[in-house]
Amino acid sequence: MWDYTEKVKEHFQNPHNVGEVARVDGVGEVGSLACGDALRLTIQISEEGRIEDAKFKTFGCASAIASSSALTEMILGKTLDEAARITNQDIADYLGGLPKEKMHCSVMGMQALEAAIANYRGEETQKPQGEIICECFGVTDVDIERVVEENNLSTLEEVTAYTKAGGGCGNCHEKIEALLYRIMTKRKQAEQLREQKPKKLTNIQKIKLIEETIDREIRPALRTDGGDIELVDVEGDRVSVSLKGTCATCAASQFTLKDYVEQKLKEFVTPELMVVEVKP
Repeated sequence: MWDYTEKVKEHFQNPHNVGEVARVDGVGEVGSLACGDALRLTIQISEEGRIEDAKFKTFGCASAIASSSALTEMILGKTLDEAARITNQDIADYLGGLPKEKMHCSVMGMQALEAAIANYRGEETQKPQGEIICECFGVTDVDIERVVEENNLSTLEEVTAYTKAGGGCGNCHEKIEALLYRIMTKRKQAEQLREQKPKKLTNIQKIKLIEETIDREIRPALRTDGGDIELVDVEGDRVSVSLKGTCATCAASQFTLKDYVEQKLKEFVTPELMVVEVKP
C-alpha cells in the first residue's frame, strides 16, 4: 500500500476543478489510456492574461488524480509566465510529497500545463523528439534526459518512477542504463570544469567559456525545438546574444533567455553574468 499524505488523500477523495472550463482558451492532453494514465487540462485566460479558471479530466491512479487537482489550484490567478515556471517537483511538494513510484504523475501534470500554455499561445505542439527508449510507454531519450536533469536522478528505478520507462516488459533497461551513464558522465565533466575554472577570469577566458557553454549546453536544446542562438558581444559581465529560428519569434523568448540561457551561463561560467537579447 502506498504511503499517501493527507493532502494527497484530500485531492484524490475530493478532487478540485474536475471537468472543463466554460471557455477553452488552451488545452493540454498528455498520456494515453493504453499506457494507463491520461490527462486533459483546459484553461481559461482573463483579459489581464491570468489563468482565471482551470479544470481537468484524468484517467489514472490516486496520485494522478491528486496531482491534476493540485495543479489546477496552483495555477489559478497566475500569469502564463508564472504558471510556466511550475515544475513537477513543485506539484509533489504542494501535496506534501508523493511516493517515489508515483512521481510520474506530477511529471504528467507539468507536461499537460506546458501543452495547454503552448496551445493558448498558438504554438505548434511539438511531436516527440529523439529516440524511443521505452516502447511500452513511448518514452524517448529526450524525455528521460530532461527529467533526469531537472530532478537530479541517477538510477534506473528513479527513471521508472518519474517517467514509467522500464516499468513494462523491461527490454529497455539496458538502454536506460546506457543513457544514464552518458548523462552522469556529462554531469561529472561539468562538475570538473567548474572546479577547474579560475576564480578570476580574463575577458578572453570568459568569452571562450561562454562560447563552449553555448555550444555544449544551450544550442543543442534550442535546436531541438527549431531555434538557435548566436553570441554577439561580451562587455564585462554583460553578454549580448541573438535568438534565431523559432526562438526569435517565440512569446516565451524572455523566459528562455533568463531562465535557461542566463542560468546555464551563470552555472558554467560565472554567477555575475547577465544576458541581454540583441534584436536583428
